[in-house]
Amino acid sequence: MDDHAAVRPGSAEAVPEPSRADRTAGEFVTETFEYDGGRQVTVYVPPDPPEAVVFAGDGQLISQWGADLESADVPPTMIVGAFRTDDQDEMVRIREYSPSFDEDRFAAHERFFVQDVASWVRTRFGVKLPAERTAVCGVSASGELSLAMGLRHPDIYGAVFSASPGGGYRPPEVMPNPLPRTYLVAGTEEPFFLENATRWAAALRDAGAEIVMTERAGNHGDPFWQAEFPLMVAWAFGR
Repeated sequence: MDDHAAVRPGSAEAVPEPSRADRTAGEFVTETFEYDGGRQVTVYVPPDPPEAVVFAGDGQLISQWGADLESADVPPTMIVGAFRTDDQDEMVRIREYSPSFDEDRFAAHERFFVQDVASWVRTRFGVKLPAERTAVCGVSASGELSLAMGLRHPDIYGAVFSASPGGGYRPPEVMPNPLPRTYLVAGTEEPFFLENATRWAAALRDAGAEIVMTERAGNHGDPFWQAEFPLMVAWAFGR
């Protein structure tokens, strides 16, 4: 792990481990990394040993959706949510999540997300699953991140979950091979983001990727993102 992204000692915050017989719900564990002056990662740990794992941008939001999986008919799934920047300038977040604006900023976050966070998950939880049991997830700007990570690292992320992706990162003229399976969703009342999702769905389908493209009633940031998440997990990992 790079020095700039090292874990701060003693920064884990975990609920005490209950006995297996008493475990009825998942747990949340939060760690602070040195990256960017202190960046948090929250992990949803399912009650049973994870059979799948989802790495997510905008992790302060998406990690909390783990509770929705407890009542869904899906395999035990760990969610590893890397928080967004604390900077209130939205362009800082976009430059971190989209490779189209600032190559250096994006590359630094990519190393943190792909290498440092995954290494910590292996060490802390003993979880390292093959690509076919690993997904990357994002919403809005981090929906661009999930697409970029999936296309750049298909050997790590076998599935991409992208809700209402932004338009800064667009399908490349020449698609890489292989391509991850991809599940896209967008709302009928957010035409800009629906257009972006539809563009990606068409490009990936034309390149031979397995895709799902779903339109839901709703606007940007509406609850359909969270409601779609168990469906994404079920589609990718099933039972």
